[in-house]
Amino acid sequence: MEKNITSLKELRAAGKPIKNVNVEHKNSLSTLERMAVWTTEHVGTMGFFLIIFTWTVCWLSWNVFAPKSLRFDPYPAFVFWLFISNMIQIFLMPLIMIGQNLQAKHSELRSQADFDVNVKAEKEIGVIIEHLENHDEMLKKILAKMG
Repeated sequence: MEKNITSLKELRAAGKPIKNVNVEHKNSLSTLERMAVWTTEHVGTMGFFLIIFTWTVCWLSWNVFAPKSLRFDPYPAFVFWLFISNMIQIFLMPLIMIGQNLQAKHSELRSQADFDVNVKAEKEIGVIIEHLENHDEMLKKILAKMG
């Protein structure tokens, strides 16, 4: 059973300093993990999707509709581009999943930090209530003596 903390001095001595888990998590990542998180954050955006979509449409349109002498990847060679696109997807999927796992781990750390702060706040509130109850009792005694 936990010792009942009754003073602010005891509360401060019993508590540990609050840590910024966001900074701690960021500092704990390796270079490869940072790269996975960066990839996840940037590849998973509409901007990236629009860039890839626009590039693909331009590439395929040029190689289908441009004059034959100016086509650099005429049919059926642009099928190679589709193969490359699939390879990019195959490589990005694991990176994105790794990044999501790291972000989930970070989320768990933040949740634990929130829990720790809540526990500390609950103890502090308990101390404050105990002090208020003591003050209330003392005021009742004073009022009783006064008549």
